[in-house]
Amino acid sequence: MTHRPTVYGTRHAISAGHYLAASAGFSILEAGGNAIDAGVAAGIALGVLQPDLVNFAGVAPILIRLADGTVESIAGLGWWPKTLPADLFMREHGGKIPDGVLRTVVPSAPDAWITALRRHGTMRFADVAASAIRFAAEGFAVYPLLARSIASHEDEYRRWASNTAVFLPNGRVPLAGEKFVQADLARTIQFMADQDRAAGADREAGLKAAHDAFYRGDIAHEIVKFQQQEGGYLSMQDLAEYRSAIEPVVRRRWRGHELITCGAWCQGPALQQALALVEQVGIDGLAHNSADYLHRIVACLNLALADREHYFGDPRFVDVPIDWLLDPATISRRATAVQDDRAFDQMPAPLDRRGEAFAATDAALPKVEADTSYCCVVDRWGNAFSATPSDGSGNVPVVPGLGITPSGRGSQSRPDPRHPAGVAPGKRPRLTPNPALLVTENGGVMPFGTPGGDVQIQAMLQVLLNVMHFGMDPQSAIEAPRVASYNFPSSFAPFEYFPGRLAVEGRIDPAIRTELASRGHQIHEWPEWTWLAGSVEAIVSDPVTGLTGAGADPRRPAYAIAA
Repeated sequence: MTHRPTVYGTRHAISAGHYLAASAGFSILEAGGNAIDAGVAAGIALGVLQPDLVNFAGVAPILIRLADGTVESIAGLGWWPKTLPADLFMREHGGKIPDGVLRTVVPSAPDAWITALRRHGTMRFADVAASAIRFAAEGFAVYPLLARSIASHEDEYRRWASNTAVFLPNGRVPLAGEKFVQADLARTIQFMADQDRAAGADREAGLKAAHDAFYRGDIAHEIVKFQQQEGGYLSMQDLAEYRSAIEPVVRRRWRGHELITCGAWCQGPALQQALALVEQVGIDGLAHNSADYLHRIVACLNLALADREHYFGDPRFVDVPIDWLLDPATISRRATAVQDDRAFDQMPAPLDRRGEAFAATDAALPKVEADTSYCCVVDRWGNAFSATPSDGSGNVPVVPGLGITPSGRGSQSRPDPRHPAGVAPGKRPRLTPNPALLVTENGGVMPFGTPGGDVQIQAMLQVLLNVMHFGMDPQSAIEAPRVASYNFPSSFAPFEYFPGRLAVEGRIDPAIRTELASRGHQIHEWPEWTWLAGSVEAIVSDPVTGLTGAGADPRRPAYAIAA
């Protein structure tokens, strides 16, 4: 029995990190919009409804598969300001990336949403943004996770008056059930919608006008003025030149299916590598969430995430050997490191030992940066949309009068320019958000993804295997208890490293946890249900039955709707 049913429909389905975002996208589908229109509507709404996790001016990596089989990724990830000194953080900040505007990269989400609409949508920006504008202007009910998140970051929000005004209305943490209003954010998005409408009947002209309002017009000027007042480097030129690149996807066959992820500018290819390693090591005959099963998938994840650490970075600046990492010969060599009787007690070394060493810590698990959500859509024509919008608001200031925090995703670059993910002018950080999509052997599609930082591909792998290996329906696969390793440096500053650490949800049998500990896993007890284990949303279409099933994670306020 699951907390919720898998929802099924014959026409379309959507799953999103907040129930109102799902309803916003669903209303677009019912009005005749396609998956791209609906996905953009849900994604923009998430930047309003989960303002601690997602920012309208944050990042938005997107995967799209059209009904004709065309696949593309929109790299909704901004670059470092082009005047930023590469050695700034090593020279002036002790090798650390401080909170505040210095971690700002070019905001990419507005451009990414508009790019998706321009290339494959059918509606205008004003149409798909209408729900988000309403949720910001009229408000919505504070849900328990939002209240807890703001409370845990209260001190950070109080550092800037503009953040305090938004997140601590009346000078205190909002309570669950109270109305949360973001009037400045509503005006910002409304201004873009107004520029769209003012451009006349031509949809393309309207999308350009909305885009220019943010990247060249009044919004851009306010962003840059505030950045310069605070000592930042973001310029009008950075904003005016920004475009979300259409980047190659990474696609590999697995058991007759095809897994599709974004490239190595995010951690997506590590999911590909982990799945290939699991297949090489073998899980046939192993019981679900048994000690043998969990040990093997954790070992494979450790190997993939170690290679992410040593190789991944912006492909425009770094030669990332994806084809070599995913080559069957490399996978076979890598898999020989897995030992069934012994866990990795530290991050596995790469095959050629390239990279830097990280000091271990005995501290508690790092305080998770509050960021990221997810949404996916499959429409009646067979188009599929998968996006992971992100960027929290606790460690960067809100622009007064705009209600947005320009992307602080620079926290995922390494301060040392020599690292593959190191800082450089015009370079993108290595992004954790990574939407994925599986094309099934029978021609169906399964868009899926999750928030969770370094937990993302770990949760995604477990849910993928739950569906495609163990035969679970989407909701059962999502609700099943999960584990997560921390046996590698965190992707977020200050890059904590916890050798051998394995977090385990409390619903996993105590005997299994004891057995995992006997193999060397340093067990960290999670509650029975925890938002730290991610919030996977997924849709699975089945051409044989003509039904599309969708699930959403009850660990967060996510919901799925189908019809």
